[in-house]
This record gives sequence, C-alpha cells and structure tokens, in this order.
Amino acid sequence: MALASGLCLGLALAPGSYLGLAGPATADPGTTDYGGGCALYPGDRAATIDSLRFRCSAEQQDAIFRDATRGDVPMGVKDGWVTRPPTTQAIAPAFWIGKTFYTGPDGGRLMNRLTGAGIEGWPADVYTAPALVDGQPVWAFNYAPSPTPQIYDEVREVTPGVWFGYSWWRGDQTTLLLTFALA
Repeated sequence: MALASGLCLGLALAPGSYLGLAGPATADPGTTDYGGGCALYPGDRAATIDSLRFRCSAEQQDAIFRDATRGDVPMGVKDGWVTRPPTTQAIAPAFWIGKTFYTGPDGGRLMNRLTGAGIEGWPADVYTAPALVDGQPVWAFNYAPSPTPQIYDEVREVTPGVWFGYSWWRGDQTTLLLTFALA
C-alpha cells in the first residue's frame, strides 16, 4: 500500500526531541517540547491545539503521532481543526467544525459536525486498528457507512482530551488527504 508523499516516515523520535536534539526546558514539567514553538501541554488543551495548528511542522506533527499511544476513545462533542495542508486548513471551518462521538470504551460510531450550525452527517464506525503509518494501535474512523466510504481516519490521544490524526483516501493507492486535531 503506497502512502502519500509528504508524510514523514523517518526515524521515530523520542518525546521531547526533534531530529535528535533535545528541546528547550519549559516552566511546565509536563510539557513535551518538539522545538521551534511546537509543544504539547498536557494541562492546556487550547495551547496544544494552537501548537499543532500553527507551530508544528509536518515532520513534528508526524513525530507527535508516532510518540503517542492510542489513548482514550473520544466521547461526546469534540471541536475539530484541520492542521494541514494550509489551503484546506483555511477553508475547512466553513464546512467542518468537529465530530460527535457515540462511543463506549471499545468504540462505537461518530457523526461529523458540518457547517457552523453543527449539522450532523457523514457517519463512521469507531474501533481500534493498526495505524497505516506505523502499525501501532489507533482509534480508526471507518466511513464505509457514509456517502464517501473511501475515507478512513485514524487518531491518537496526544495529551489528555486532545487527539491528532490523519484522514486517508483509500483506492488503488492510499493517499493522505489532511491531518486534523480534536478537543
């Protein structure tokens, strides 16, 4: 299965390092610093989302995903943000604002929240599966029951209450469409 160009599949980096270099010390001992302003703040969801959206490079986002465990399944209403590519990041809020999860500890289903009105649509099944990028566990969102069954998302909880993931197009090749964050 081919992966989209631009997806960093290089060496796995240790948390708190970027290209093998330790990030600067921070005042919050729980902060994981990936360098250049890209950091995860376990006690501050808004700061983590801001970092993922505006301060982390694609390579840093990929390292954050690889470093994370599957974490808890998202439950309830979650706001969503496209983190790349920049063109999609700019227009997405007019069409997509997050997801509503109807899940228990082992998964369940979700509905995407569309437009500023939060209209629910594009259902997906939620379950544990191996990630396309590294084979480690993720929460998979399978859009087979939707109008676009070729779409497949996968996320990991990168800090408590914040998930980061990939949206893929499945066809002759599996292609990365975008990355996104939920909180």
